[in-house]
Amino acid sequence: MSETIPTDSASLLELAESISIPWDPYFNIVHCLLSCVAIRDDLGAKAIPFSRKHPLATWLACMVAVFAGGLVCAPLLGKPILSAIDDNQMILFGTISWYLVFYTPFDLTITLCKILPVKLVLYVMKEIHRVKKVSGGVTLGAKHYPGNFVIMLIIGTLKGNGAGFMKIFSRLVRGTWSPSAIEVLSPSFPTKAAIVSGVIFILKAHTELISVPTTLICIGIGSFLVYSKLASLFAIHESFIPLETAACSFVFGGVAAPAEGASESDKKAKKND
Repeated sequence: MSETIPTDSASLLELAESISIPWDPYFNIVHCLLSCVAIRDDLGAKAIPFSRKHPLATWLACMVAVFAGGLVCAPLLGKPILSAIDDNQMILFGTISWYLVFYTPFDLTITLCKILPVKLVLYVMKEIHRVKKVSGGVTLGAKHYPGNFVIMLIIGTLKGNGAGFMKIFSRLVRGTWSPSAIEVLSPSFPTKAAIVSGVIFILKAHTELISVPTTLICIGIGSFLVYSKLASLFAIHESFIPLETAACSFVFGGVAAPAEGASESDKKAKKND
């Protein structure tokens, strides 16, 4: 197998497989921290007074964001919803992140997270973590429904951007009803990226259409997600816009305006995700 891989790809594969990334706890900590930051950003200017008056609501909203993928997937796979939060370490990480984001004196934590170099590192780690989540979701779907590609894709997508699909419930916990926040009405970039990533993982694992090693696929998908996240931070257009425009023109009767409107929500969601 290695003989058919170009030398540069073989070297990259060897390097990647020699590096053992400790997913737990570092990437999980970043996931919890950014989930809480997204909740605070979603509250906007009223974040401070709201968190002082309703600490339990903010904590529960943060836990929903942290465990969103599992909370959505558990009932779909016939498991108890509460089984998604059966992880004391993640609850601890999420609770500490919640406290630091909302109650650190002088907002030191949120200020530190907004510093560009720190933000870049956090978001790079977040996107790498997303690749793992999508891959794990596809594998989980295949375990429960072998041979059903649609279910594998659904579970992989929900695992990759569970917070987006649980946003309406997260806001409801905070006393806000916003049905327009339903993810399927205006899919954010993380959802689109999770769908594409899921398709690639499915084709790799269950067909012979993709012969590239899984490690290189993860590197490629991770690099694309990192690039797109960095592009959003520097106000560069969303990566799927050209593809969406072409699809609208040739498949959906030339409806281009909704794609433009969706791109604005994508930029906002990408920055807060």
